[in-house]
Amino acid sequence: MNTFAIDLSLKPTTFDLWHVCLAATVALLSLILIVLLLVMLIGRARCKKKSAMQPAEPVVKIVEKIVEVEKLVQAPAPEPVVLKEATPDAALQLLGLLQKEARFIDFIKEDIAAFSDADIGVAARVVHEGCNKAINEHFTLAVVRSEQEGSKVTLPEGFDAATVRLTGNIVGTAPFTGTLVHKGWQVTGISLPKLTSGHNAAIVAPAEVEL
Repeated sequence: MNTFAIDLSLKPTTFDLWHVCLAATVALLSLILIVLLLVMLIGRARCKKKSAMQPAEPVVKIVEKIVEVEKLVQAPAPEPVVLKEATPDAALQLLGLLQKEARFIDFIKEDIAAFSDADIGVAARVVHEGCNKAINEHFTLAVVRSEQEGSKVTLPEGFDAATVRLTGNIVGTAPFTGTLVHKGWQVTGISLPKLTSGHNAAIVAPAEVEL
């Protein structure tokens, strides 16, 4: 029986074209793989270097930015200005007191062109005394500024514009220095009589009929 023997120690002594192409392809792929690995390593090193050179933004600034964005988004619309309607009863009541004590309405509605200055002066004295009595009985008054009129006063920045009115040449911003022309008045207490139910405050002076 014949046997077929293979000698594994034999080495090829020649290379054909196919083996040459195969070896070249393997070498080219190995070179491309090495280049790609080098590019990846260089890119990662650069990213680490940039992150180390640029520190992370502090948490406080991030929170502040978030709050600012929330304010811009959630800022409520300004509330409309509400104007209070004044009830006329108190004003009518005061007018009635002035009429009662000083005949105030009679005096201002009288045609005084036919009267002399002396006659008008006598009537004005009576009206003045009655008005003074009515005001003092039902109102407590105090001056706004305690300085003497004609003296120099300085208004600091943020002064209450409702209590001091500026006149003359107003230039620039506070503080302002000027002359006190009028002390001003403010009401610190009110004690008007109480009205009964059904009282018609519009009748400030009833008509009078003598029997």
